[in-house]
Amino acid sequence: MLTLTIDRIGGQGDGVAQGAVPGAVPGAAGPVFAPLTLPGETVRGSVADGRMDRPEIVNASPDRIDPVSPHYGDCGGCSLQHWAAGPYLEWKRDQVRLALAREGIEVEVEPTVASPPGSRRRLALHARRGPDGRAILGFKARKSWRLVEVRECAVADPRLVAALPSLARVADAFLEHPKSAPTLHVTLTLTGLDVDVTGVERRSGGLSADRRMQAIRAAKQADLARLSLAGEVLMMERQPLVQFGPATVPVPAGGFLQAVPEAEQAMVDRAVAAVKGAKKIADLFCGSGTFTFPLATVAPVIAADATEAGIAALKAAVKSARGMKAIEAQARDLFRRPMTPFDLRGCDAIVFDPPRAGAIEQTQQIATTRATTVVGVSCNPQTFARDARVLIDAGFRLETVTPIDQFLWSAHVELLGVFRR
Repeated sequence: MLTLTIDRIGGQGDGVAQGAVPGAVPGAAGPVFAPLTLPGETVRGSVADGRMDRPEIVNASPDRIDPVSPHYGDCGGCSLQHWAAGPYLEWKRDQVRLALAREGIEVEVEPTVASPPGSRRRLALHARRGPDGRAILGFKARKSWRLVEVRECAVADPRLVAALPSLARVADAFLEHPKSAPTLHVTLTLTGLDVDVTGVERRSGGLSADRRMQAIRAAKQADLARLSLAGEVLMMERQPLVQFGPATVPVPAGGFLQAVPEAEQAMVDRAVAAVKGAKKIADLFCGSGTFTFPLATVAPVIAADATEAGIAALKAAVKSARGMKAIEAQARDLFRRPMTPFDLRGCDAIVFDPPRAGAIEQTQQIATTRATTVVGVSCNPQTFARDARVLIDAGFRLETVTPIDQFLWSAHVELLGVFRR
């Protein structure tokens, strides 16, 4: 047993001890990672491979608070629920500062924008057979494939939590094959719940006709708006819809959507404010138009994304939206075929929101355009900093950076940065 002092919280949300406190076993030098701990705490436990998986809190931090979830400590979803809001949000701000500093970028990082509990409109629920044979839904335990059955969730919209029993009955149909490991991607839309199921065994023939019918019956009983299997629609009672600015947009089956409406709005508001006065705007990695439609209230928009279904949804919404400038949308793989300065001619403002890998090829093209304002949205501070370095080296100044706490009580942090030529 070792006794250690936690020095800081690492990038994955675990406490990090750099060495032993006085009186500990000699030679117990860090770093040692200890989950569910806080800076300044003294902890005791067994260490293996640099980890203290079950730390006993000897001296607790004054910033430690009571977790609100009955699944805390077992469920792997909320690794920082025991941390007071102030230092927790400041830690997320520091993660952005550190990522930028590694690229030699100095900028004032704004305070982290918080998301309230009970605000997540999207959940990825894993389904398994329980010991009694019934279908159970939940999240994976920390550092494990074991499933923690979830009956309550402090981060999810209460309407998603209320639907868990009926969603378990839907999941039962997809547990036909022993090698299937279904995940229900559940989205709360304006017209009800949209569920896309992935992880169903296909090599053995996929889901049988009987099980498809069982799934459809359960979906109807649950009053789902739509049920799909890896994007293939099995049942649709109502078209799932979301609101992006002045547009009502049909959600593609299995399509991407920001997880928390309040976080989405915080990013949209800042992006729109940054491009005020622009004559033409490009929205790259646009999805189904999260930023496109609000931006189109300012100026005409060129929108591009690799997902054809997302672009089709965006185009369908353009037909019914009012009070916007012109939108030109195209399906294009921006990793293989980034938009060039020729494609972006006339655009004096560019917004880009790439996946976690960032968009180095596209950023290099943006750097050579005549745009005077660039807004970068990212779910990965490391790749954002790398891409930001390209723009800065091309003559842009990173004016502001705002961290967004979209995934409450996790180590995940998103951000929005505004660049000016």
